[in-house]
Amino acid sequence: MDVLKGIVQDLNLLPVTGPQVVAKIAVAFICGFVISWLYRRAYRGPGYSVTFVNTLVLLSMITAVVIMVIGNNLARAFGLVGAMSIVRFRHAVKNTQDIVYVFFALAVGMAAGVGFYTIALVGTLFIGLVIYLFSKSKLSIPKRDDYLLQFNVRPGDEKVPPYQAILDGHCKKLSIINVRSLGDKDLIELSYYVRLRHKDRGQELIRDLNRTPGVQYVNLFFDEEQI
Repeated sequence: MDVLKGIVQDLNLLPVTGPQVVAKIAVAFICGFVISWLYRRAYRGPGYSVTFVNTLVLLSMITAVVIMVIGNNLARAFGLVGAMSIVRFRHAVKNTQDIVYVFFALAVGMAAGVGFYTIALVGTLFIGLVIYLFSKSKLSIPKRDDYLLQFNVRPGDEKVPPYQAILDGHCKKLSIINVRSLGDKDLIELSYYVRLRHKDRGQELIRDLNRTPGVQYVNLFFDEEQI
C-alpha cells in the first residue's frame, strides 16, 4: 500500500485533494454566475441568447477543471492543446462585447483553477462593477447630432433645385457624401450628412422633402436606425 501511494505521488496523478477540487469549482461557479447575471442586466444588443448566458457559467467551471488537470505539467498542457485543436467552432460572435464576457469567464476560471480565490472573486466584483456602470451611464453613447439623409430626385431645369431651400432651412450643417444613378436614367439617389437646426424636427424635414416636386423615397437615419 505504501509502495502504491509512493508511485502515485511520484507520478503526480493526484495534485489536489477532493475538497480542493470542490472549492475551486465552487468559486468558478460563483464567479461565472455573477458574470452571467451581469450579462443579462447589461446586455443592450440584438439577438439575446439564453444559451450564451448559461455557457458563461459552464465555461468558468470547465476552465477551472482544465487548469487543475494541467497543473504544473508541461506535457499535459501540450496534450490538451492538441486535443482541443480538433474542435471547430462555427458560431460567429455578432456582438463584440460578447468576446469580452468570454475572456472574462476564462480568466476567472483560470484563477479559480490555480487556487487564487481572492483574484477570482475580487476581479469578478471589480470588473463586473465597471461593466455595469458603463452599461448604465451615457458616457459611451454619442450625441444624436449627425444624421444620414437619403432621397431620390428627378432633376429639373432649375439652376437651384427646389429641395435645396428645404435643406438649408432645416439643416445647420450639410455635406453631400454620395450621388448614385438609379435604374431610371433620370432618377438619382443623393446621400447627405446633415445636422438639424432642431433635433426634434426630423419628421418635418422628411415631410417637406416628400412634398417637393421630383423628390421621393426620403429616409433619415442615425446609427442605422431609421426615423
